Amino acid sequence: MPQTLIIQAIRDETDRIRVFDLTAPEGAALPNWAAGAHLTFELGEVGTRCYSLIRWPGVDDPACYTIAVQREDDGDGGSRKMHALAVGDRITAQGPKNDFELRDHPGPALLLAGGIGLTPMISMATALHGANRPFRLVYAARSADVMGFANPLQSAFGTGVTLRYDDTAPLDLDALMGTLTPDTHLYICGPKGMIDAARTAATAGGQSEDQIHIELFTNSASVDGDTAFEVEISSTGAVYTVPPGKTIIDVLEAEGIDLIYDCQRGDCGICQTDVISGTPDHRDVVLSDAEKASGTLMQICVSRAKSDRLVLDL
Repeated sequence: MPQTLIIQAIRDETDRIRVFDLTAPEGAALPNWAAGAHLTFELGEVGTRCYSLIRWPGVDDPACYTIAVQREDDGDGGSRKMHALAVGDRITAQGPKNDFELRDHPGPALLLAGGIGLTPMISMATALHGANRPFRLVYAARSADVMGFANPLQSAFGTGVTLRYDDTAPLDLDALMGTLTPDTHLYICGPKGMIDAARTAATAGGQSEDQIHIELFTNSASVDGDTAFEVEISSTGAVYTVPPGKTIIDVLEAEGIDLIYDCQRGDCGICQTDVISGTPDHRDVVLSDAEKASGTLMQICVSRAKSDRLVLDL
């Protein structure tokens, strides 16, 4: 159900990361949420964008939501639109919704964040810290000067936080995964390249897929050099062309086909569809390597085709 939120406060964490405090009109209590949850904002002509909710230890105002948005100057406009907001502006959002839940497991947790993918990890660390559950937070960024929240993280969680910088102290994923105990659950949020590499290192180190939990913080649907391909609906035989810059969901919905989906980033798995023929170009972080190699499943919110046509079980 959409709700109207008011920008109560804005502060800059870095040159590109802006933190927003959001309240309901008249200061009413907001729907409760758990670590990993996000809001989906309606941003007019640029569509919808999802931003994770942030909670710090000792800060729990039921009348306020906090998010952080990193401005992407080369992006498609969502983050720039958010950064153009001012205190007092109103914005429409849906949620909170949680596709990245903190699981109830007996072993320790490793929280691995890349860039602005840190935001849901702050709330996870807060929840684990408050429950006296063992965890480590490893946070990687390109350099110290673009890393947001480093000081408050260390103040809140002390030696439970490890910071890594690509330019001076890069993250060694193989070494990190080699430190995991068999009962550790791994939570990863960040860009797709980091997620893929971390997942590969974790499984090579012996972690099972059901111990690895992922949220993608970038949309990997569009890549330079993409070409058009055809999608055939097996139930009707209808064929549609998916051009560069559009997803399968975009095209099929425009043709009136009712689809079930949520994140549109390739990390929730709700739009998973059987592939009858053709070769998918997988861009999700849901399917395992074996599932991708089988060519029989795909996430139609982000993945495309390597063949001229895909026949989908729709």
